Amino acid sequence: MESLIAQTAERIFADHVDKALLDRAEAPAAGAFPDALWRTVQDSGLHLVGRPDSGSELGDLFGLLKVAGRHALPMPLAEVLVANAVLPDVPDGAGFTTIAVDGVAPWARAANRVLDLDGALHVSFTVEPGANIAGEPRDSVHAGQTVAVAVPSELPLYMALSRTSLMSGALERTMEMSVSYAMERAQFGRPIAKFQAIQHNLALLAGEVAAAVRACDGAIEALGTNGADNQIAAAKARVGEAAGVVAEIAHQVHGAFGFTHEHSLHHYTRRLLAWRDEYGREHEWQERLGRRAAARGADQLWDFITRGQ
Repeated sequence: MESLIAQTAERIFADHVDKALLDRAEAPAAGAFPDALWRTVQDSGLHLVGRPDSGSELGDLFGLLKVAGRHALPMPLAEVLVANAVLPDVPDGAGFTTIAVDGVAPWARAANRVLDLDGALHVSFTVEPGANIAGEPRDSVHAGQTVAVAVPSELPLYMALSRTSLMSGALERTMEMSVSYAMERAQFGRPIAKFQAIQHNLALLAGEVAAAVRACDGAIEALGTNGADNQIAAAKARVGEAAGVVAEIAHQVHGAFGFTHEHSLHHYTRRLLAWRDEYGREHEWQERLGRRAAARGADQLWDFITRGQ
């Protein structure tokens, strides 16, 4: 059963996020930040989910990001939530903090602060606008005034799990769109979902989504345990693999119609491919797990696989 937080987010995002909003946010140099949606998120308190004093837990934070992924939410909610969770002393009412990797941060053009993974907090900065392949703002940040803050060593893991959670939600939405289209689109007098080739592809798509979502949920459940690092690594790799397969099948099912700008499918498939590349691609996390398994030795391999520690 979905949590009250997830249900609230679902209602808000469903009411506010549509294709027009997504299109306005994706202009590379002048993407429009959804101010009205951001005010609604603040008014509901969703931007504080996962913060130590919020009455919620880290698992709630990443569960919320799954909902955001289902709606291709055009704001840096992952960065806002994680920054609020790891920087409890930063005022939550003074704009928002985004998080940068190698000097590039989502929506830095609209942010009040930028946090580096090493704990450098930029409180004044200039921005060079940019975008990823999904059209989401990914801005180069040139530091002005910077202060050092304490951040947990798990911060990179949290950000990897944020992308895993976003992709998990987007995968579910992509599957729903593909199944719905196959049931509605008719060829030769019957829905294309009746054709064996389409059924086979949809079955493959559903299997990938199920495996990816379970891997993501397993990583969220492992937060705070000794096996969290390995679970997150496995989830990021598995969900990343699914992203490529699902995006390909979804466009095959939709045919040429799905490649048009007028259709919403690209808002999800381009994000899947963009988020897959952020905070480590599949092979990086697979190599990390492989090195750990090898270090444990052959006698401990089964224990490593089943316990994840």
